[in-house]
Amino acid sequence: QGTVIRCKAAVAWEPNKPLVIEEIEVAPPQSNEVRIKIVTTALCRTDLYFLSESTTKYTFPMVLGHEAAGIVESVGPGVTEFKPGDKVIPVFLPQCRECRFCKSPKTNLCERSAGKRFSRLTCRGKKLLQFANTSTFSEYTVVNQIAVAKIDPEAPLDKVCLIGCGVCSGYGAALNNARVEPGSSCAVFGLGAVGLAAVMGCKAAGAKTIIAVDTNPDKFHKARVLGATDFVNPNDHDKPISQVLSDMTNGGVDYSIECVGNVEVMRSALESCVKGWGVSVIVGYTDMHDFAARPIQLLSGRTWKGSNSCVFCCSGFKSKDGVPEMVKAYMAKKLNLEEFITHKMTLNQVNDAIELMEQGIGIRTVLSVSPQQ
Repeated sequence: QGTVIRCKAAVAWEPNKPLVIEEIEVAPPQSNEVRIKIVTTALCRTDLYFLSESTTKYTFPMVLGHEAAGIVESVGPGVTEFKPGDKVIPVFLPQCRECRFCKSPKTNLCERSAGKRFSRLTCRGKKLLQFANTSTFSEYTVVNQIAVAKIDPEAPLDKVCLIGCGVCSGYGAALNNARVEPGSSCAVFGLGAVGLAAVMGCKAAGAKTIIAVDTNPDKFHKARVLGATDFVNPNDHDKPISQVLSDMTNGGVDYSIECVGNVEVMRSALESCVKGWGVSVIVGYTDMHDFAARPIQLLSGRTWKGSNSCVFCCSGFKSKDGVPEMVKAYMAKKLNLEEFITHKMTLNQVNDAIELMEQGIGIRTVLSVSPQQ
C-alpha cells in the first residue's frame, strides 16, 4: 500500500496490432480511488472496436479491458465504502448517487460518466491510457470508487466477471429497456454474449416466443439452452428477415432487441415489430454510420429506443446497485453464466483470444490474470 506496483499488462501500443505483454507501473490510488488486483477478465467485442484504427475516440498506447472481477488491494484518501480484501467488479458506467441522473429512476446514466480521463498506469516512461477508465488487461488497475461495485465475498470471480458488461447489457435490455411482458413474442438479433443474455432476459420476463436470429447456426444450441424457442438464419431466406418474422408471428413480434451494432440490422429489427405497440431496442454499439427508417414505421405505433448498453454497459441497471444484485441472482442459480464461457486462457494468451473472437469462434473467453490468493 502506498507504493508503486510493478506488474504485467497487455499494452496496445498502436491500432490494429497485437497487444504486447509488458511490465508496467501502477501508481497508488489517489483521493477517492481504489487499486484493484484483477483476478479474471473477459474479452468483449468493444475492446476490439477501440483497438481498431477506424475510431479516434481513444489514443495509444493504452490498456484495454473492462469486463472483469478482482480484489481490492488498497484504497486512497476519502474511500470508506471499500477496504482491502473486498471482492469487486469495476464498472465503466459510474454511479455517483448524487447527480440528477443517479437520483432519477428513469436512467442509469451518471453525469460523471463523461468525466476527465485519467491514468495511473505507465510503461517505458509513457502514460498508458486507461480504457474506459478501467483497463483490466492488467494485474492491477486503479479505478474511481464511484465505478466499483462490491459483490458477494463467496462469488466465483471467473464467472461473475461477465456481469461487468455483456450479461448485464443484454439481460437488462430485455427487462429494463424493452420491458418484455409475460406471454409476449420477442426476436433477438445477434447471438454473441450480449444477444444470448438478451435471450435469457426475455425468458426471465416470461416471453412465450423467443426467436433467435443469427447467420451462424452453431450458436443456436446455446440460445436454446438459454431460452430461445425458434431460430432463423437470414441466409436461409430470399426475402427480408422482417418479412420472415412477420409471417412467423402473425404481423410481427412484440419486442425486438438488436445486439449486432449494424445499422441495417437495427432497421430490420424495427421493421420486425408489430404495428401499434411493437418495441425495438438497440443494444449493439457503433459510431461509424447513421441509421434510418421510414417515418411510417414509427407513425404506425412502433417505438424505437436505445438501451444505454455495451460501450456504456448495464442496460438500465444502475451499476453499483445493479451489478451486486445480478451477482446475487447468479449465486441463487437464477442466472446462467457458465453457458457464455467457451474458452479459458491466461492474460499471456490475450492475442489468441482476440483471434478467436475475430473468427467468430466461441462466445466469451475468460482470461486468468492474477491468482486469487
